[in-house]
Parts: sequence; structure tokens; C-alpha cells
Amino acid sequence: MSVAGADAGARSVLPEPAPTVRPVRSAGGPPEGLYVHVPFCVSICPYCDFVVMAGAVARGPRNRIAEFLGAAVRELDLRIDRLELQLGGTPPPLASVYLGGGTPSLLSPPQVGQLLGRVSERLGLAADAEVTLEANPSPDELGDLAGFRAAGVNRLSIGAQSLDDAELRRLGRRHRAADVSAAVRAARAAGLRSLSLDLLTDVPGQTPDSWRGTLSRALDLGPEHLSVYTLTLDDPDAEGLSGPGGDHLPVSRGASAWRDRARGEQSEERAAEMELLTDELTEAAGLHRYEIANLSRPGFESRHNLLYWRRRPYLAIGPGAHAFDGARRRTWNGARLDGYLAALADGRLPPGGGDEVDDDTAIAESAILGLRLVEGIDSELSRHPLVAPGLAWARQHGLAEDIAMRTRLTQSGRLLANEVFARLLPPAGRGQAGVPDAGPAASA
Repeated sequence: MSVAGADAGARSVLPEPAPTVRPVRSAGGPPEGLYVHVPFCVSICPYCDFVVMAGAVARGPRNRIAEFLGAAVRELDLRIDRLELQLGGTPPPLASVYLGGGTPSLLSPPQVGQLLGRVSERLGLAADAEVTLEANPSPDELGDLAGFRAAGVNRLSIGAQSLDDAELRRLGRRHRAADVSAAVRAARAAGLRSLSLDLLTDVPGQTPDSWRGTLSRALDLGPEHLSVYTLTLDDPDAEGLSGPGGDHLPVSRGASAWRDRARGEQSEERAAEMELLTDELTEAAGLHRYEIANLSRPGFESRHNLLYWRRRPYLAIGPGAHAFDGARRRTWNGARLDGYLAALADGRLPPGGGDEVDDDTAIAESAILGLRLVEGIDSELSRHPLVAPGLAWARQHGLAEDIAMRTRLTQSGRLLANEVFARLLPPAGRGQAGVPDAGPAASA
């Protein structure tokens, strides 16, 4: 979709209250959330870029889930030991824990309970902490939801992706639409009252009519939260992310060929039409859009993912997991399971890397991540010399607006967000893949 085709009069709703997004913090703080990456799936979908391993490593008598869990607990202890030295004491209790993957529902309830118990023992959990577990809806992957609830999980994120069986087959998914409905019923029976569904748009073969059908069926299931992502087909090998110390795994030849074919079937104009349909149907169903790709009923916004978009500090463990100190330091673990397990068996932190964020990049990150949210950014940040020219261009084209001392994207700006964000990057980052990642659990 071009800027000339944008609707300058688009309407969006600003949720209240609207917290201030601070531009830069000079020093990091204690983590407010924890992300745990569980890198196992029964099978690997051809579009998936997450750190995932399938086959015997994930299920059956030779699976390595228990070995991984022991290593994850050791990593947690090592990172907390280091954190306590830095802080000079014990950090405050966590506001959120997110078990992502992969397919964390392949773990047993006792394994989930063991992990959450160690988190509670070492870091503590706030009384109202949000504890999310991702699950696939296939009957043999959904897991024991009542057991997970008893272990401390209070929010479930189901990887539905579509409720059209033909689209699910094209995506390489193992489940069918009926499994999603059954999974929602099982979640409610287990006492889970905070439920999110992940859905994809711009899927090969998808049409606005089929998307309307998927979204209508999803809304009929009554979820408190929806994550609706446009299918993005990246090439981590070409981007240099899948080398020996990288945070991605190499893409198989079959998956690479699938992505090449799928890109030819995608359409920006069609994807934009689906986004407008999303706004129409979800608003009528009582869900509000609070972030570019996320919608919820009031009070059910993903508290964990808000940490990413508000640039708050979070800890992360597991292969390929990313962490942030809330100020200048981003770190990640390498993606290779063998290296991860070997290091922790030897009492060492796993291999990985890190970046120090400079002043200009920190400003750009604050603006870009803040503008992903409907609440937008405060006037102090929007007037910053590095940000103001790009926002002036966005306002001129009807892509941004000022309301109540804040700047936010319009509906058209959301559809063309990458064009806005590219103009907010510091000069050294323009023309590159410099838009900050929204966090390990914020994409599909």
C-alpha cells in the first residue's frame, strides 16, 4: 500500500490511562518479566523462524525435554546470581512469566510446576503476576490444561493461525479448525479465564472473505485477546543470524523453497484490506486494538509483551532467547541446543552475544516501540531532534496525529508503519534491518 493511498482521516481509540513512554534510561533496572524459550515442536512449520527442534529430540523415549529443563533451571540460577551481585540484593517479584516456544505445552504439568517453583523461589512472583503458556491446539500437543493451571499458569496463548482447514494445510500446521474450538473449550473447563488466539493474515491462498470467516469464527469462541500478525517470510541465513553463534537456526531447503513460493502469492494491498476487516469485526465484538498486531478486551492486554513495547527490563532463558536491561544492553543466547546444554552442564552460561545500544538508537527504539502502541509516545519524545522530522513527515501524510499531548499512528499509519519507522532510525541504521525487535514473544 502506498502513502498516496492512505486514509488520512482514519480513527483509533486511545486507551486510558496512557502511561508515559520514557525516551532513554541511563542505567538498567531489575527485570520485571521473564521469558522462557522451550525449543521443541512435534513438527516444524515452513514459515517458522523461531528456534525450534522436532523429531526424536521433542517426543518419544529419547526426547531431551527433561535435559533441557534441568539446564534452563541452571541458567536461571546463574543469571539470578549475577543479577543479585549487580543489584546488591534480591530483585523485586516479577510481574510476568511467559513460557514460549516452540510448544511449551509438550512439557508435563510437574515440569512446568518445577520451573515456576524455581522462578518463585529465586525471583518471586507478584500476587497478580501474569503467567502465560503457549500451546498448540492439536490433541496430542495441547497438554494437560487443568494440570498447567494447577501448576501456576493463568493465561493461555493458543497457536491457531487460521480457522480454515485449507489454509492450515498450506501452512504445514498439524491441527484443524475443529481442534481450535476444542482447545478453547478445554481451556475454559480447566479454569483458564485469560485466553489468547494467534492468527495470521496474508497467508498463501487466503482471501479477504476467508479471513472474515476465520476471524468471525475466532471471535465466536470468545477469547479475551487476539494476536493478528501479517505472515512475514524472512531469510535468517541471508541476514547472517544462523551461524554457529547466531540466535536463529538454519532454514531447511524445503522451508526455503516454500517461502520463495509463498512470497509470490502475498499482496500488500490484500493484507491491508484484511487489517481493515480486523478493525471492523473486532470493534463490534468488544476487543480494542492496543498495539499494531494485538487486540484485547479491556484489562486483558498482554502485560508481558507490554514490557517489550514499553522498553522495560526483562530476563530471558533458553536457546535463542533475548533479554534487555531496560536501558542500553540487549543480550541473547545462541540457538544451538547442544552448545546450550553443554555449557550449562559445565556450570557456565550458554554461548550468545550482546549489543550496547547507543544514545541515538535508544531514542529511535523508544519512539518506534512506543508508536507500535495505540497510546503512542509523549510530547517530550516526539519533539526530540532525532524523531521530530520523521513524525512531521508522518503527520503531513496522515500517518500520525497529536492527541492529548501524545503522538500516535493513525489507522493508515499503522498499515504503513514500516515506512514511518524507517524515518525514525538514526542515520547509520537507515536502509538496514534496523527496526527494533518487539521481543521474543511478540511475533508469529
